[in-house]
Amino acid sequence: MIVITGATGALGGATVDHLLERIPADRIAVSVRDTAKAWHLADRGVRVRQGSYHDPDALRNSFEGAEQILLVSQNDPDSDGITLHRNAIEAATAVGAKRILYTSHQNVRTDSPFPPAAEHAGTEALLARSGLAWTSLRNGFYSHSLDWLLGPWQQTGVIAAPADGPASWTARADVAEAAAIILTTHPQDGPITLTAQHAVTFADIATTATQLTGHTITRVILDDDRWLTDRIAAGTPEHLARMLLTFFHAARNGHFAHTDPLLTELLGRSPHTITDLLTNRITA
Repeated sequence: MIVITGATGALGGATVDHLLERIPADRIAVSVRDTAKAWHLADRGVRVRQGSYHDPDALRNSFEGAEQILLVSQNDPDSDGITLHRNAIEAATAVGAKRILYTSHQNVRTDSPFPPAAEHAGTEALLARSGLAWTSLRNGFYSHSLDWLLGPWQQTGVIAAPADGPASWTARADVAEAAAIILTTHPQDGPITLTAQHAVTFADIATTATQLTGHTITRVILDDDRWLTDRIAAGTPEHLARMLLTFFHAARNGHFAHTDPLLTELLGRSPHTITDLLTNRITA
């Protein structure tokens, strides 16, 4: 049996959808904090169990019978993610799971200005010491994050943001499909990198947006402090704005520039591109 955590979220939910296309529903279970939000999965034959990274006992119960477990990384900046992930890894070990898949991030490193990178690095170290087979899905920076980072470019004709660098903007839907493929037919060991085929800058995105809209979209580089002040004044919570700013610090140092062909190979097609994302936003 395969157990998916975070199945009421976008990534975990999409992975379950792809699994249902590949294996019988009775081979899938989900571990979710609020079971009431997962009854649409129960209606499809998926086993719905209550579990939380904050509750080791509930985790063990929700993981019972699992051969493989997909641990979707926690995303609460106020939580100690490494401790929460340790709870999940220990629960997986206790129930005798054979393999853990963990949703990490490309270029994990303890010295990154992007805080999640250190959390992922710490979790990968726990996995390496766990004694279980494990796969760390080092996913490219999710392309939907551009909705927060580009600003209201369609209204203003301007992409105004701090200096950036190339990033391998990767569709969350593509890595969800890849996770389902790995869980069912293509086991991988250790850390693997799943990215789009090309890394692009905000200047590149402005050029693509210009071509798609027929209107000039200009890239304007803002001072970090100016951008931060503007975002907070526009209503972004300060802790979130500061987190978003760390993306630019890491990107301008090349931390998200690497691309890898594995995602394309697993999908058997080209992953979605920035052009696909912008086209969707323009026509929405």
